[in-house]
Amino acid sequence: MKKTTKIVAAFAAAALAFGVAPAATAANATKACLALDTGGVDDKSFNASAWAGANAAKKANANVSVSYLAAATDADYAPNIKKLVDSGCDIIVGVGFLINSAIVDAAKKNPTVKFAIVDQDGEDHGADGSVYPGKKIANLKPLEFATNESAFQAGYLAAGVTKTGKVATYGGLNIPPVTIFMDGFAKGVAHYNAKKGKSVQVLGWDTKKADGTFVGGFSDSAKALQISKNFEQQGADVIFPVAGGLGGATAGNSIASKKSVVIWVDTDGFIAAPQYKKVLLTSVVKGVDTSVKGVILDVANNKFSSTGYVGTLKNGGTKLAPYHDLIRMVPSALRSEVTKLGTDISNKKVSVK
Repeated sequence: MKKTTKIVAAFAAAALAFGVAPAATAANATKACLALDTGGVDDKSFNASAWAGANAAKKANANVSVSYLAAATDADYAPNIKKLVDSGCDIIVGVGFLINSAIVDAAKKNPTVKFAIVDQDGEDHGADGSVYPGKKIANLKPLEFATNESAFQAGYLAAGVTKTGKVATYGGLNIPPVTIFMDGFAKGVAHYNAKKGKSVQVLGWDTKKADGTFVGGFSDSAKALQISKNFEQQGADVIFPVAGGLGGATAGNSIASKKSVVIWVDTDGFIAAPQYKKVLLTSVVKGVDTSVKGVILDVANNKFSSTGYVGTLKNGGTKLAPYHDLIRMVPSALRSEVTKLGTDISNKKVSVK
């Protein structure tokens, strides 16, 4: 037995000497699993970003394996999470606001498994969700994002480039991770109006009523298309869809109509959905990929903490993407103003509330 041990140790030492890491073993392997929201893993947006983050963690650490289960409807959340628990996942990341209760329930029942939830606080708010503040759970980490900061920049930008004086936004569902974008966008337009003495109008969101135009989900492309056409008919020439992959319906319509340009959401659409690049002004990026990668690697390195993460402009957890092919639509002075606005938001000189 001692001789065998020495041989194994000698092999490992030799491997390291030649710059080759020993193969992963069952003892140090980390199985990372995603419970996705509806919309599919290739939605060019929210789910796709989470999956990219998981794969980035796998690339960064050879001992990490990754997998996912996609939800067709809300009813799939709890069963999918149970399947992942039963399959021996070390870390399960719930992707989406609506999956929170299923993740909280699973985390309470499986204290030896690590969990994370994207776009929720990860707290137990009671059976009916009315208990605030909620109870924190030691094996559950919340991953949240101040996307109203970069959406505020996008609203200012849209107000600066519009030729009609009308811009628009719509959401998939009326839930906080969606409306935070829409509200930030509208307030960015209002900030532009106040600074420039203009009166650019926002269709699709009323900041005073905190309500607006919604598809009712993230899969009805026909309705998303009709909403986009309606906005154009009302004069909007910049549209910001906050509806995951449904942004493709808006961008496709913009290409066909030549009446509007689009601001993508969650990922840099120029890279994630290049078929629409000719009408993509910019994207309001949410660092789902970075946060998912981070929590997986924390588990792999035995550094998991339930302390919540909030992505901001300052820490790079959200940002405005480059203008890419449409940079000529944005005058250099406006580009400078948008950049400075981001700095002022980060330094609390400008409030996005």
